[in-house]
Amino acid sequence: MQVRFVSELIANGESPDILFWVGCAGSFDQRAQKITKAFATILNKVGMNYAILGPEELCTGDPARRAGNEFLFQMMAYQNIQTLNNYGIKKIVTTCPHCFNIFKNEYPELGGNYEVIHHTTLLQQLIDEGKIKLKEGDSFKGKRITYHDSCYLGRGNDIYEAPRKVLEALDAELVEMKRCRKNGLCCGAGGSQMFKEDEPGKTRINWERANEAIATGSNIVASACPFCNTMITDGVKAAEKEADVQVMDVAELVAASLQD
Repeated sequence: MQVRFVSELIANGESPDILFWVGCAGSFDQRAQKITKAFATILNKVGMNYAILGPEELCTGDPARRAGNEFLFQMMAYQNIQTLNNYGIKKIVTTCPHCFNIFKNEYPELGGNYEVIHHTTLLQQLIDEGKIKLKEGDSFKGKRITYHDSCYLGRGNDIYEAPRKVLEALDAELVEMKRCRKNGLCCGAGGSQMFKEDEPGKTRINWERANEAIATGSNIVASACPFCNTMITDGVKAAEKEADVQVMDVAELVAASLQD
């Protein structure tokens, strides 16, 4: 798989049209790495001029800020902004809504002003432009897919249609959960809750959300966030439905449906 570093392009007098911000989950979590590879496969397939920062990429600082460590957040953010600005980066795409949200809405207050796009929006654009060509009668024909709205993508940034339009381009049936869109239920990972245990006596919210997805009778739960993917996968395991229900990122579904 062809992956280029921004530093290498700059050294050769080139620059990427878009920076793919891989993110902590996409870099280090084994499950999320598959999402990263799927999205990179798509970008390579359509001939996108993109690059990554590689070892120069730090955490955006989102978990630190949500957990209340403003000092650590600002340290990370300022270093990232300095790196991005030094390379003249103008446009960023990310597969993580947490990274997307903080780049789009919070980095500007520190001097980091970029055009930020979530990967589902880019995928929709590429499909609409005819650059992504999907197989007819692909492997998802006859399958039922339900989509889980990420809080930062949906309520946080009003992105509801792009991921659904991408899923509708697949030869599958899209089924909505009872709580969806603005009324969607959080997976339980937001606000740095991903990294702590539930309060005693509480029902695990990810189990509740997974059960809602399972109740639709869907074969696949589509997500657009690595945190949501982890939480809902855990809920599916708790319900002992792993044999019946897959949890997949939108990019993985598209990558599996690409024409050869």
